[in-house]
Amino acid sequence: MISEELYPGEEDLVYEEEILRNAFTLKLWWRYLVARRDAPFEKKAILYERAVKALPGSYKLWYAYLREKMDLVRGLPITHWRYENLNNTFERALVTMHRMPRIWIMYLQVLTEQKLLTRTRRTFDRALCSLPVTQHDRIWEPYLQFVSQKGVPVETSLRVYRRYLMFDPTHIEDFIEFLVNSELWQEAAERLAGVLNDSNFYSIKGKTKHQLWLELCDLLTKHANEVSGLKVDAIIRGGIRKFTDEVGRLWTSLADYYIRRGLFEKARDIYEEGMTTVITVRDFSIIFDAYAQFEESMLAAKMETLDVSDDDGEEENEQRLQNGVMLKETKEDQKDVQKISVDKLAKNFLSGFWLNDENDIDLRLARLEHLMNRRPELVSSVLLRQNPHNVHEWHKRVRLFKDNPARQILTYTEAVKTVDPFKAAGKPHTLWVSFARLYENHKDVANARVIFEKAVQVNYKTVDDLASVWCEWAEMELRQKNFKGALELMRRATAEPSVEIKRRVAADQNEPVQMKLHKSLKIWTFYVDLEESLGTLESARGVYERILDLKIATPQIVINYAHLLEENKYFEDAFKVYERGVKVFKYPHVKDIWVTYLSKFVNRYKGSKLERARDLFEQAVEKAPAEDVKLLYLQYAKLEEDYGLARHAMKVYDRATKAVPDHEKMEIYDLYIARAAENFGVPKTREIYEQAIESGLPDKYVKIMSMNYADLERKLGEIDRARAIYVYASQLADPRSDPEFWNKWHEFEVQHGNEDTFREMLRIKRSVSASYSQTHFILPEYLMQKDQGKLTLEETVDTLKRAGVPEDEMAALERQLAPAATSSTAQKDGMRALGFVSAGVESQAGVVRTADEGRKVTANPEDIELQEESDAEDDSEERVEVAQKDVPAAVYGDLANKANKNDKDGDDVAKRREREEPMGALERIKRLRKQ
Repeated sequence: MISEELYPGEEDLVYEEEILRNAFTLKLWWRYLVARRDAPFEKKAILYERAVKALPGSYKLWYAYLREKMDLVRGLPITHWRYENLNNTFERALVTMHRMPRIWIMYLQVLTEQKLLTRTRRTFDRALCSLPVTQHDRIWEPYLQFVSQKGVPVETSLRVYRRYLMFDPTHIEDFIEFLVNSELWQEAAERLAGVLNDSNFYSIKGKTKHQLWLELCDLLTKHANEVSGLKVDAIIRGGIRKFTDEVGRLWTSLADYYIRRGLFEKARDIYEEGMTTVITVRDFSIIFDAYAQFEESMLAAKMETLDVSDDDGEEENEQRLQNGVMLKETKEDQKDVQKISVDKLAKNFLSGFWLNDENDIDLRLARLEHLMNRRPELVSSVLLRQNPHNVHEWHKRVRLFKDNPARQILTYTEAVKTVDPFKAAGKPHTLWVSFARLYENHKDVANARVIFEKAVQVNYKTVDDLASVWCEWAEMELRQKNFKGALELMRRATAEPSVEIKRRVAADQNEPVQMKLHKSLKIWTFYVDLEESLGTLESARGVYERILDLKIATPQIVINYAHLLEENKYFEDAFKVYERGVKVFKYPHVKDIWVTYLSKFVNRYKGSKLERARDLFEQAVEKAPAEDVKLLYLQYAKLEEDYGLARHAMKVYDRATKAVPDHEKMEIYDLYIARAAENFGVPKTREIYEQAIESGLPDKYVKIMSMNYADLERKLGEIDRARAIYVYASQLADPRSDPEFWNKWHEFEVQHGNEDTFREMLRIKRSVSASYSQTHFILPEYLMQKDQGKLTLEETVDTLKRAGVPEDEMAALERQLAPAATSSTAQKDGMRALGFVSAGVESQAGVVRTADEGRKVTANPEDIELQEESDAEDDSEERVEVAQKDVPAAVYGDLANKANKNDKDGDDVAKRREREEPMGALERIKRLRKQ
């Protein structure tokens, strides 16, 4: 009976009347349900039941009804009666809603929560049968989750997964993962092998074939006893051939497979095969470490087994002694003794064989030690498999067998057979040489000669390698005191191939190095050394001539040839050799030949053939570049000084100063000046100093030369000339960076000057310092480089404008007022330095630069004389005490009286002019200061 509370109320009459009029309209039912959404579930359930009874094919009504019921059972235990009611409702809904996957999924979720395995499985199957195939993927996902839960029988899960793979084979990786989790190793391995054999397989999880191979190898090796029917060895070897970056791991996996199956000797064979086939040190290290660990574990297991068996035997003997069994055997004991196992019979029968010895610890230790000792050799083999043409590695391998000559011979034999000279990394001929030396060290010279004979027939990459083999062979013969044999070998090596052989090689178009050996400088040099030491003079000359004819001589060979002739008193022949050398070679290679030739010629003939010597020196300096001419000029000048004329020597020095580079001119000028002073006296050096200063020397050398020149003039008593030189050089010396020059001038003025000259020096110093401050340090960097050459005033101003420096208005005014240079006062020499005074003293006031960088003394009508004020400023800025002494009047005689009279007359005239002429303000101020 339905409770009265569940009957429709007055507020429901409106909806009830509409439904009575049209009970098959979904809109009316849905509006009624929405209006009563807050009513109790029992009342809504009756309404839902009436609606689905009237409209059983409405998905909207069924879905809302089922959601209401699912929300109602949420939180209830799965054994509650409402779950069964919900299941019945789903069953009724599926009568008409069996094509709706959402209803099936909701029902399956509810059943899965209730842990009803059989009913759930069957419902999943009904859903798959009812729905079209295009919607099966929505059912399979919860189905697989269901069978993967704990408690579901493995066989059930396997069948479901197999059915799913028939629907979608791409998810086989999930099946393999399930098999591995379920410890079904056999089927997992078979499925994984099938995946690897499928060339069209694509992993949905992003795994590569390489990763799948490694998984299969791990599966096969770790579960070797559970997996059968697969050719594990062939599978892993296939992976080794295919995946070269994990070779070491795959070899260890294969060995591990045999270890787990108890086939230890087979595992050792696998380890050995792996170590002898891998080509990287990394893979070798993996295999070797696994192999060593295997041997150590086998040794430790055997030692533990022996300890346990000894303990068991002692306990058994003690127990028998206690029970008296050893003294009196019963009939039962006799029966037990007669029952000997097959294993004991085998042990008793094979007890004399060492392979069947249980106590084989020594054998296992020897295996482990042998493996450790072989490691360097095995590593060398790996490196040689990487590059079999590595000569250095072959030498290292030979050194590993230094105590085993037989192994060394085998290694050398394998090396010379393997190494291709055109692919070799290193010098392949050293293998042959070391091979032969091995026999020589063991007193087997005959076999050493056989090795060298084969070595010289090898087609090396370069001629130098073949020449080295011939030289080593000859040196071996020399060590064996076989001098004739060594010379004969050199004759064989240097013999030119016949025309027939050349024609045959040209036809093959593959010229070996043996065809070029007769032009090898290395072998000819060795041959000529042998001839000089062991042969005759004629034979040595023949070899030298052959070298010159082949045009392979070097300057050193020419010098050696000439030296040989000189030792044997063939001086003219030696000079002819030098002549041939200087004709063949050019600079800079011919420099040594010229120097040696000229030295030898001068030492031989001294002054007897002076004209011939001069001709030789002229030829030498004519062809020599500026960098190499210095030594030749010095030798030339020495010749003239010793055997010629002094003036000729001076001319040679003068030519040298113009020919050598700028950085060597200073040294030549110093030598030139010293020789001129020695031969012609000190006054002769003035011309040289002037020439040096005007020759375009770098500024730093001009300053040094000027100071030397000034010092010379001071010594000669020409104080004014010395001061003029200092004034000129001051333009090149910055007081801040070149204090040495100014200190020297300062000392000069202190010793020889007066107050006026000293003040003039200070004024010039300030002027130069100011000019460097305003001009030099703001010039671009490329103008501040040394040896740049001097700039004119116009060029300097233009440069400053381009550099962005504003032009000084005062400087522009002075430049406009500067008078132009006249042709009568222009300097004759264009290379003459700016402001240089060659002789006499010029006043520095009014000196301007001409266009050709000369000097011209002019009077500036605009000049303002403020001498006294500037002197006062000088005194205030820097006061220097100048020691002054009165000159005795007796020195001047009557001249002193005349000078005093002239001074008095001059004072009277000056006073008269002051009274007559009107004075300006500046003059009146000066006069007041004096008073």
